[in-house]
Amino acid sequence: MKKWTALGRAVATCAIVLCSAAARGEPADVCAVPGYLLFGDSLLERVSAAVAKDNTLRIVALGGTSSTLPGPDGANFAYPARLEAALGRRLPGIKVTVAVHTMPRKTAEEMAESIDKLLLDQKPNLVVWQTGTYDAVRGTDPEEFRASVSDGVERLQTGGADVVLVNMQYSPRTESIVAVGAYADSIRWVARGREVPVFDRLAIMRHWYDAGQFDLYKATKDMKTAKSVHDCLGRELGSQIIDAARLESREGTAPRQ
Repeated sequence: MKKWTALGRAVATCAIVLCSAAARGEPADVCAVPGYLLFGDSLLERVSAAVAKDNTLRIVALGGTSSTLPGPDGANFAYPARLEAALGRRLPGIKVTVAVHTMPRKTAEEMAESIDKLLLDQKPNLVVWQTGTYDAVRGTDPEEFRASVSDGVERLQTGGADVVLVNMQYSPRTESIVAVGAYADSIRWVARGREVPVFDRLAIMRHWYDAGQFDLYKATKDMKTAKSVHDCLGRELGSQIIDAARLESREGTAPRQ
C-alpha cells in the first residue's frame, strides 16, 4: 500500500507540473522565443507591397561567416536556407528566394559601401543585414560603427528595400573576451532612429542557452547542434518577418491587425 501511495503521489506531482506548464502556456518547441525578444512594432511595408503586387519576395542575407556552416552541404543547413524553407512552407503561392551575400572579415563600413551594387544586382525587397561581430573584434569605435550602420540602412531604404538588422551571435565561450554590448546597443539605436526591426540574435541565443534549450559551449564542434540552432534562427526570423509584413500565414500565429 505504501508503495502505491508513493507512486500515486509521484504521478500526482507529475500531473501538477504538466498542468502548471500548460496553464502557463510554456511551449515545448525548442525554438521558442519569449515575446519581449520579438521585433516590436516596426513594419515591413515594402515586403507587403511586393507580395501584394506579384506574389514574390526576394530576400538577401548580407553578413559574415556566421550566416554559413562548414562542409559541402553546409549552405543547406545555414539560417538563410532555413529561412527560405520556413517562408516557403508558411507562404504557399508566394515565390520566396533568399540569396546569401557573404562578406567575411568586413566591417559595417565596408559592407555599407557594397550596398549600392547589391541593390543593383539583386533587386531585393528585403535585406537581412547581420553585422557587428567583426567590428567588435577589431575594436571599431562604437560611434563610427553606429554611423556606418545608419548609412547602410539609409542606402537600403533609399534603394527600395526593407531592412532587418541582425546583431551578433551569442557564445558563452567568447562573451568574456569580445565585448559586444556597445555594438548591439548601436544597432538598436539605429533601428529605432530608422524605424527598422532588429532580429536580436544575441539575446535570443542567450535565452536558449540559459533555458537549457541548446548547449552553445559545444555548438562550435557539434554540427548537429549548430544545424539545429540555424534551423531555429531561420524559423523564428521567418515568423517575425511574416508578422511585421502582415502576411497571411498557413501555420503559426496570425499576423497583427
